[in-house]
Amino acid sequence: MRLWLSRVMGNTGTQMLMVAVGWQMYDLTGSAWDLGLVGLYQFLPALLLSLVAGHVTDHYHRGRILAGCMVVQAVVAFSLLVATEGHWASRGLLLGLSVLLGCARAFQMPAQQALVPLLVPPALLPRAMAFSSAGGQAATIGGPAIGGLIFVAGTVAVYATCAVLFVAACACAYGVRYGHMPRAKEPVTMSTLLAGVRFIWRKKPVLGAISLDLFAVLLGGAVALLPIYARDILHTGPWGLGILRAAPAVGALTMSVVLTRWSLERKVGARMLTAVVVFGVSILVFGLSRSLWLSVAALAVSGAADMVSVVVRQTLVQLDTPDEMRGRVSAVNSVFIGASNQLGEFESGATAALMGPVGAVVFGGVGTIVVALLWFRLFPSLARRDRMMQP
Repeated sequence: MRLWLSRVMGNTGTQMLMVAVGWQMYDLTGSAWDLGLVGLYQFLPALLLSLVAGHVTDHYHRGRILAGCMVVQAVVAFSLLVATEGHWASRGLLLGLSVLLGCARAFQMPAQQALVPLLVPPALLPRAMAFSSAGGQAATIGGPAIGGLIFVAGTVAVYATCAVLFVAACACAYGVRYGHMPRAKEPVTMSTLLAGVRFIWRKKPVLGAISLDLFAVLLGGAVALLPIYARDILHTGPWGLGILRAAPAVGALTMSVVLTRWSLERKVGARMLTAVVVFGVSILVFGLSRSLWLSVAALAVSGAADMVSVVVRQTLVQLDTPDEMRGRVSAVNSVFIGASNQLGEFESGATAALMGPVGAVVFGGVGTIVVALLWFRLFPSLARRDRMMQP
């Protein structure tokens, strides 16, 4: 429960922080390119530190690592609070703090993913993953909506709330208990750092599941362009931006509740790939929509479809990986997730600068559908995977 609460509060703070940073950056520069850079500057540190983060996760207490990451994010929120209050917030400061956020998340994601299998038996892992995702998605719904409401009181109030949430998440993460046995110290060599990469390359279903997220969601990511859609296409304000950012999480939360009650038992590989096709279609609808509520509905469907993919993918990765490798494998997985999110935001900003926001989103939706159909052929063992736990 402590891990779940930590994830809920930490994710709420993160979502509120991203809404505020995105709106503040677009208000300062009016540039889609700069919105994309916020994502890129978070992704690059996560990429560079991923192998080290995986090694650390496999050798140290994962709850303590998670708590430390929350402290760093609290420092970022407090720094933004001080800068905004003092009227010296700038493009450079926002990008610099985005780098610091990327460093924290390089360690947070593998530690958080590798903790769940230690707290529940393998047979319950699919439902535990769905329950954990439900908490995260509930926070993703509440974060933007609450952030939009608090925005009425000013950006400073949003950053102050984020700092409090990160401190509370740190306290919960620090209290996580499990049977941690310190592993024998290994020399930090390229061989030990790359062990997770080698494992994933040999396990083709794991490789297919992880790479699917990279290519499909990277192309279909439209989150970075939501400030542009809210203000220039759908003609709404910060409250509308909050609703748009929350919409995918509403769909994801609904689906995660369903999966917690009725977990997927058969044809899990084909269902995951089909869900990615549905995700791409919903992004295509969102890109062409000029109605706020149709856009919200399309984003909600995209969140529900993505949740099916997330639960199947994360469960397969954790079940197919021995515990002594979970940190390093989760670190590689976190790079792919980060690429699909932060690098996807950069891709959206860059393509929007070239072909406009609508063209960028439509291009991404079509690309996602193509990737999912291609994965049916490139990873037949994944497409034919019947059950989460192999006999």
